[in-house]
Amino acid sequence: MVETYTPTAMQLTDGAVQKILSLSESEEININLRVYVTGGGCSGFQYGFSFDKIVDEEDTCVTKSGANLVVDPLSLQYLSGSTIDYIEDLTGSKFIIKNPNATTTCGCGESFSI
Repeated sequence: MVETYTPTAMQLTDGAVQKILSLSESEEININLRVYVTGGGCSGFQYGFSFDKIVDEEDTCVTKSGANLVVDPLSLQYLSGSTIDYIEDLTGSKFIIKNPNATTTCGCGESFSI
């Protein structure tokens, strides 16, 4: 029997949705949270976040409750199945990624290896 692998889309938590929507309201336009992967960091790959008004044709877009997450095709292969959250704690506030594909991460959680 042959099994087929179907990658799961990325997910946004309610905290991430609320932050994206509040930033969109303050900008008075609908902005997208773009998540991407670059080489570097102490573990090999590094997560990046930006806010983008434009969605490219080849981007994957995940929408939840009006909030949009955008990922380019190259980054999606490393982020498929991940969950994007937004936290506020004693160290500050930030978007974080829970990536099931990462085999190791650095202490701050901003870089990973596969």
